Amino acid sequence: MDQNELQKAFDAYVAAVDEIAGTGDWARFADLFTEDATYCEHVYGDFTGREEIRPWIVQTMTTYPGSEMVAFPPAWHVLDAPTNRVICEIRNIMRDPGDGSVHEASNITILTFDEDGNPVREEDIYNPQKFADMVRAWSRVAKQHGTLGEDGLAMLEALGG
Repeated sequence: MDQNELQKAFDAYVAAVDEIAGTGDWARFADLFTEDATYCEHVYGDFTGREEIRPWIVQTMTTYPGSEMVAFPPAWHVLDAPTNRVICEIRNIMRDPGDGSVHEASNITILTFDEDGNPVREEDIYNPQKFADMVRAWSRVAKQHGTLGEDGLAMLEALGG
């Protein structure tokens, strides 16, 4: 795959994730990958194949706090055409908690594509403490504005309010 083809594959991936985040159809996320793809998630472990990726991503993104994340735009990316890889920073943006403030945490993602432009591997690298701190801060603001649900209230209590 050359540089232009890799950029097109990455652009298609970003557009699909944006659409999926907008519709909430997280089951479709697994379909972006090849049948035998690997998703390496440093906290949850490795998932091999679409049918291992699907239940994990649906569960993660439809329960708190993933259910409060509304956008995942890349902040930057680097193309490595000889290896069919894209290395990028993905912004995980929470919904407006009620006061217009922006709450987000980022991860470094390494995407590897096949020759047809389909992801065969994704690895997400991040600091779980930074995510917990961001979720705690967001939850406090949402609670103040009456927009924090029961799951959020329970997690906020567990995270030390």
